[in-house]
Amino acid sequence: MNFFKPFLLFFLLNIHSQNYVEGNVVAITDGDTFKLLTKDSTLIKVRIANIDCPERKQPFSKRAKQFTSLQVYDKEVKLEFLKKDRYGRHICNVIYNDSLSLSKELLKNGMAWHYVKYSNDSTLQVLENYARLNKIGLWQDPNAIPPWEWRSTKRKKK
Repeated sequence: MNFFKPFLLFFLLNIHSQNYVEGNVVAITDGDTFKLLTKDSTLIKVRIANIDCPERKQPFSKRAKQFTSLQVYDKEVKLEFLKKDRYGRHICNVIYNDSLSLSKELLKNGMAWHYVKYSNDSTLQVLENYARLNKIGLWQDPNAIPPWEWRSTKRKKK
């Protein structure tokens, strides 16, 4: 198994130097996380950039996961790597159906919040505002709690 470590390291560094990779989505973890299998059978855990979907026990969590699944599961997507997070996931812009941005589609359909803390893309806020104004998806709930606040309250209770 140690034989493959240098190869894997080279592969991951090569991916980041290219800044993109294509592959097939093989598993949906939740609304903003999935697993991608590259053509050379490397499995990559992906966190969709600039958005945050409801957590598992939050309202609309299952619908956000279902939306992501309908959009990209078992489909070829292109990832633009931005960085890795503390959990080892690759933070990526995800492009599918040749030109659709998964971040934008999640926001437009009211399945996510624009994660302003980690984003400088103002067009994403416009899409969230549109969904809010039109009460699309999770915005049907007038008291929708952003996932980062929901996680914070769960940590305080422990």
